[in-house]
Amino acid sequence: MKSNFLHPLMSNNITRDDLSKVTTALKKNIILTQNKKVEEFEKKWSRWLGVKYSVYVNSGSSSNFITFAYLKSKYPNGGEVIVPPLTWPSDIMAVINNGFQPKFVDISLKTLSLDNKKVIKNINKNTKAIFITHAQGFCGISNDLIKICRKKKIEIIEDVCESHGAKYNNKKLGTFGSISNFSFYYAHHMSTIEGGMICTNNKEIYDFCVRFRGHGMLRESKFDDIKKQHKKYKDLNKSFIFLNPGFNFRNNEIGAIIGISQLKRLNKNIIKRNQNLRFFLKVLDDKKFFKDFNLSGISNYAFPIIIKTKSILKRDIFEKLLAKNGIEFRRGNAGGGNQLRQPYLRNILKKINLKNFSNVEMVHFFGYYIGNYPDLTKNKIKKIAKIINNF
Repeated sequence: MKSNFLHPLMSNNITRDDLSKVTTALKKNIILTQNKKVEEFEKKWSRWLGVKYSVYVNSGSSSNFITFAYLKSKYPNGGEVIVPPLTWPSDIMAVINNGFQPKFVDISLKTLSLDNKKVIKNINKNTKAIFITHAQGFCGISNDLIKICRKKKIEIIEDVCESHGAKYNNKKLGTFGSISNFSFYYAHHMSTIEGGMICTNNKEIYDFCVRFRGHGMLRESKFDDIKKQHKKYKDLNKSFIFLNPGFNFRNNEIGAIIGISQLKRLNKNIIKRNQNLRFFLKVLDDKKFFKDFNLSGISNYAFPIIIKTKSILKRDIFEKLLAKNGIEFRRGNAGGGNQLRQPYLRNILKKINLKNFSNVEMVHFFGYYIGNYPDLTKNKIKKIAKIINNF
């Protein structure tokens, strides 16, 4: 379906070649539910990322939930998880729904991710995990944070849903924590229509996630030594032993076929996205807009825009300018801006002083993103920047 915007937020990245591979598979009358293509996609994704194990699920949100279901099995009494107030709501909901207390720390404007120095100051004896959202392709992790988490045995969980292929110290994001989550939704770096991936180097975590994805069934395990546990349950059918609570979070063969196809051009697309971002920032007016982003290791998801002047009146004028010129935008980031202002959290959390979250408040009221995709030309970017600079 064609967009009504001259410059939409997203461009369809599912190609005719992707679809032809699906058509070819359908003609072979293959099993469409989770099967061999899902396993192939998981293995190829693991090699691309640089991890031992990957678990393909039906969404990035599902990967969040399964991740914290595992953490709950490790810490049944809960504890605190440090989270950013600028993220997709399912990150925080996964924390809450699995019995943990979210502890919010402000972001850095340079990365739109957790301010690592503030995170370190907020770690205490109840901290069980740091849930880092690598927002919009920026890197949200540092050596200091990695070191202190290792020393205190605190889990690092990475949300890399918007940052496929981004790096820190020349190593891909999603490989620093004990678990990482990815999304393959339509608007992201690559798409499987809907889908997500859980990644880890830990056998125990991998086995838990695989079983949780499939109702918690023992037979879902990939390891013979774990499958042998059926001998403990002589009164049960060994094909239907539910070892732990779980749900059906499986994906299907069609999504996996598209994922395998798209993975082949992901690196090339990341390069083009980053070239687009650097050119956009070059031609953007630094007197009107914040441009001091940390571009090291970037894998850009969308063009970030932050208005320097803190005026609601001028902000509204800016939004009318974008709308008039057919530029689709999101204010406050994709998840609706500062999550601390959202009703689902206001009904749960104790009183929070928003003055302690000045950076996320800046993004909430005066921050935007607009679409970036591999087929954007320099001329198109120039035209967009010219419109924006006329603000």
